[in-house]
Amino acid sequence: MGPLDAAHSGQESAPADLPPFRDAGLMPVDLEVDARADGALLVRSRVPIAEHDWNVPRAIRAAARSHPDKPALARREGGTGDWRFTSYGELADRIDAVSQWLLDQSLPAGAAVMIMGPNSPAFAAVALGAMAAGAPAAPVSLQYAMLGGDLGRLRHVLDRVRPAVLFIEDARPVAAALEALDLRNITLITATPEAVRAARVAPLAEVFATRVTAAVEARVNALRPDDHAHYLLTSGSTGLPKVVAISYANLAANTAQGTQATGEVLRWDGAILNWLPWHHTAGASVLRSTLLAGGTFYIDDGKPLPGLLEISLRNLKEIPVEYYTNVPLGFTLLADALEADPDLRKVFFSGLRLMLFGGAALAQPVYDRIQKMAISETGHRIMMTSAYGSTETTAGFLAGYAYTDKVGLGLPLPGVTLKLVPHDGPGSQRWEVRVKGPNVTRGYLNDPERTAAAFDDEGFYCMGDLATFITPGEIAGGLAFAGRLAEEFKLSTGAWVYGGPAREAVLNALSPLITELVLCEENRPCLGILAWPSAEGVKRELGLDLPEAIASGRLAGAMRERLAAHNAVHPIASMRIARAVILFTPPDPNAHEVSDKGSINRRGVIDNRAVEVARLYADAPDAGVIVV
Repeated sequence: MGPLDAAHSGQESAPADLPPFRDAGLMPVDLEVDARADGALLVRSRVPIAEHDWNVPRAIRAAARSHPDKPALARREGGTGDWRFTSYGELADRIDAVSQWLLDQSLPAGAAVMIMGPNSPAFAAVALGAMAAGAPAAPVSLQYAMLGGDLGRLRHVLDRVRPAVLFIEDARPVAAALEALDLRNITLITATPEAVRAARVAPLAEVFATRVTAAVEARVNALRPDDHAHYLLTSGSTGLPKVVAISYANLAANTAQGTQATGEVLRWDGAILNWLPWHHTAGASVLRSTLLAGGTFYIDDGKPLPGLLEISLRNLKEIPVEYYTNVPLGFTLLADALEADPDLRKVFFSGLRLMLFGGAALAQPVYDRIQKMAISETGHRIMMTSAYGSTETTAGFLAGYAYTDKVGLGLPLPGVTLKLVPHDGPGSQRWEVRVKGPNVTRGYLNDPERTAAAFDDEGFYCMGDLATFITPGEIAGGLAFAGRLAEEFKLSTGAWVYGGPAREAVLNALSPLITELVLCEENRPCLGILAWPSAEGVKRELGLDLPEAIASGRLAGAMRERLAAHNAVHPIASMRIARAVILFTPPDPNAHEVSDKGSINRRGVIDNRAVEVARLYADAPDAGVIVV
């Protein structure tokens, strides 16, 4: 198939030894490709974006009022107890009460409501109530208030957003931080007013009890498509976070795009179980899609981290889902758990039609392990797609809607124009990714310089990522991640390391012994890795518990053998791994090693683990360093 012959639909031709995919009703692949004289490609789907109401608060309120008795949200008491349900009628009443309370405050035009805390029914009501009142909702990680020190990131965000209202449902864990901040011009809404000494405090119960008038309906109908609805923060992995201004039209368009791609068979009106935080674009997107469709959103208080994964696994054993989304690290840990627990496998695959990952590249061996179990449980493969996007694109703008066993980034969603710019000159196999569409922000809040730098001269947002075609020259087969421009670095020998492909190749070589790894490091004579082991993978591969495998040297020996095999296939300096160090402490969110959505921050790990990096490159490495 040539690059301009880019249309097909339906199931792929399954290999003779593999069963077909369970039908997920995905949209057809029908692409229009414009190949420019300068080598750039413009790629669009010919499927038009579905009709939708750009006024998201109006659409959610209308959906809620149409089925007031249906459960909208569910969360376990204390995160681990019995499920407590919030009906759509209760949610709609709270949204309206929050809106009325905000209108009663006569806030300045455009004043934001900043929200800090874990996912909860109150979080949802305050965020949606703020947007209904025309006040941008600005969710921020509670970690910003728990890091200690001078609270530099939190002060930076407060200075950028300048909220009129701050909502923290349970202020007790961050009471000391709140006292250190200047909140004189901010009203604090909290369910624990006794824990804080701010100048202006509004008990949450009183806000929810506000008598609603016709002013709320009038305000919702007065909203405009390009008004700011959401302020979302970038990860801040390379500096202080930027504040992305997302409009009502951006939110609505991206929600329509995502639900279209997931097809007609998979509906969002069933049970959705999800842990992704709502202060990240991916988590907010799942919540929005569920509420607009009238589904029941089960809030998962677990995370793909030690001590929290068990909460997610308990939930998954209770709640069969048709659609499941996670970050690659979460799928790696889930694969271990599924292989160890037949009851979990039975429930998880029973009704599953579609899995989705985002945030980073997924290792092919992890995908293969999950599919092997799916076939064993159901007799079918289960489509696993990706959602590729950023905070600036509201959520994913690429998705895999062609049935395939190849892990990749996918294809453009309806309404999106994908611009692929050859990165390495004529004949390049790597392409810089840029995008334009109704889901793309117009820029950063009060930051014109960085806004201008983020877009090219045609108005395409520059993602800062590289991609390649899964099948060379075949666009319809989809794109694969080829690394971040910011993660390409030079060794002291002058060799360029392409971080994305190199990491993926090494992770594939070490799977399932290793859960995650980072490549080290700029201006060093060779490549080394810091790696987190998988207790389950080690047990399965070596027949030993992790402590015994480490103490006996069996894990180090197995890693050395696999890295040697990797090096034989990839002998060049930019791919060859010379040394490795096993990490014994999990990624630390408080040190910015891992984001709230579970993705690893390579720079944060290297900066925080300077001792381990020094061991990697010592002239006389100690016995704990694996020398290949």
